[in-house]
Amino acid sequence: MRPLRCAVIGVGYLGKFHAEKYAALPGCELVAVADLDAPAVQAVADRTGSRAVTDYRELLGKVDAASIVVPTSLHFEVARDFLAAGAHVLVEKPMTVTLEEADELIAIAERTGRILMVGHLERFNAALLGLDLTQDKPLFIESHRLAPFNPRANDVSVVLDLMIHDIDIILDMVGSEVERIDAKGVAVLTSDIDIANARLSFKSGCIANVTASRVSLKVERKMRLFMPSCYLSVDFQNRVLAKHRKGEREMFPGVPEILSEESVFENGDALMEEIRHFITCIREGREPLVPGQAGRRALATAIEITRLLNS
Repeated sequence: MRPLRCAVIGVGYLGKFHAEKYAALPGCELVAVADLDAPAVQAVADRTGSRAVTDYRELLGKVDAASIVVPTSLHFEVARDFLAAGAHVLVEKPMTVTLEEADELIAIAERTGRILMVGHLERFNAALLGLDLTQDKPLFIESHRLAPFNPRANDVSVVLDLMIHDIDIILDMVGSEVERIDAKGVAVLTSDIDIANARLSFKSGCIANVTASRVSLKVERKMRLFMPSCYLSVDFQNRVLAKHRKGEREMFPGVPEILSEESVFENGDALMEEIRHFITCIREGREPLVPGQAGRRALATAIEITRLLNS
């Protein structure tokens, strides 16, 4: 079986890591990397043994798969061109700026029979992959995604930059329609929302309280799930999964004891697992963990939260 010819479009902070993963994966040939910044793209090309181009259109029709890691405003145009040219596409989150653009990408992928996967990286976090929700569905979810200010990510609000990770995970976990959204947010260091909280009420009865900040003094990426039989805590930053459940003995009269167990996933490379999964789906012709429809669903919820914050 010949290697898949792959390309990475955009070699900024995240794009260069995409290039390194493709270059290291068996069964892949990193044909080229593309970016308008000629010195930067040449440096990545030299490091990964690939070709550097400054116009991604030179690669249309010449690769089997492409990672789109350009600024969000360019996601639609670049992903559209590669899908239309017959390439499978992994596009970073948020998949597009508008729902109309997302719908068009999904339609092109369906028409061409190509895979459209959205890069919601936390879906491949080892702690989350260790979570088993087959027996119980959460009744209440609380998530906190906090980070210090980073100027490279201020082309979108904190909702589309950080909160959308947890929105995507929660929508997938709950598997129910959102019935109501309440949201509050504040602009602190930029002209856009820098810290926000949203409360999602689902038709199933589940409630999710989601907080995201890019003006915090510490990094925290945690989600807590309260279920009929147990309480689960996922620490995405440190890749720790903790489970707390009621035991058979009593802690106090009439109050059951709490039994706890913790799993630490020391070795985990979420980006490598994401790209490996993308390549496997291409090889085996199966739907990815985060298809275009899932990316659109998260985007629609994030856009509605943003609308409420700005109203």
